[in-house]
Parts: sequence; structure tokens; C-alpha cells
Amino acid sequence: MIDVQRLFRLSLLLIGLVAGGGAARAADCEEVFAKYMVGQAMLAANYVAAEKAGMKPTEINAALKNISAKSAIEEFWITDSKGHAYLTNTGIDFTFSPDAAKQPQASAFWPLIAGAKDVVIQAARKREIDNRVFKYVGVSGVDKPRIVQVGVSADNCQSASRRSQGLRTGKSRTRDVSSLLT
Repeated sequence: MIDVQRLFRLSLLLIGLVAGGGAARAADCEEVFAKYMVGQAMLAANYVAAEKAGMKPTEINAALKNISAKSAIEEFWITDSKGHAYLTNTGIDFTFSPDAAKQPQASAFWPLIAGAKDVVIQAARKREIDNRVFKYVGVSGVDKPRIVQVGVSADNCQSASRRSQGLRTGKSRTRDVSSLLT
């Protein structure tokens, strides 16, 4: 049986090694990856504050779907002050719980609602809803107590590793960057 958490970390290690470094470089890569995700979550927190300006949840969800389709972030989970993720690109109805016995993975983000933390960076691990492995980063809301979480799957990280290997060997294809702007 494949340990997907180890595979996720191995993918990050490969990205670091392909970028020209050793194990220390791979650790740096994982740290930089987490920092990028924190930045994306902070941008999302400010974006969803537009709800106060009259933007409807359906419009925000459509924008989140568009962003996830054109970026490395696969999932957005943005809650109300009770933990219900009503802004998401996933279409999954989910409510975060503070109870670690019920939600060992998701409960780690409850301190963002409670005001005990501003940022939570979670190592890649299986999630409760489907046992897929994701790396999640969350920040607190800027407009109200809430969780603003972004996630990337182990599968996506493995794809990035393969693309990095292609760059190193010269076998990569160029990407039309203009498609990311529309």
C-alpha cells in the first residue's frame, strides 16, 4: 500500500533536488510552498470580504472555481463564524468542528475562528471527507471570524514534480501564460 503522505513529501523533495539542491533545499522548497499558500489564503480572505460590498456567495463561488481552474490551488474552503464552508469551489457541504476526535484533520483550523491563531499551516495528510491527501493552509478572516483555507492535493504536487523534472531535462512544453489572465 502506498503511503501518500510520504509520496507528497517525496514530491516536494524531488522539486527541491531538481531545482539543484539536496535535502536542505527540499525543506526550503516545502517552506516556500507553504508561504505561497499563506499568501493565497490571505488574498482570498480579502477577496471574500467583498461580500459586504454586495457580491453574492454564488458570484464568489464562481470566481473561486475560476481561480482554482487556472492556478495551483485546487480548493478553497471559506466559512462563516460557525464553521460552515459556504464559499467554496468544491460544491461539498462541510462544517468545520473544533472537536479533534470528530475531525482530526479539519479541527486544526478552528483556532482561526476562535481568534487564537492568525495562520495555520498543516502538513499534508488524509482528510476526513474522502481520505485523499491534501496540504492545507488557513488564515483568519479579515471581515469577521472565519476560516479561509486553501488546499493542494498530493496528486497536484506530484504533477508539479514531473513538470520540474521536465524543465531539468529540457522536455517541458511552454505554457500559454495569457490563459491565466482571463
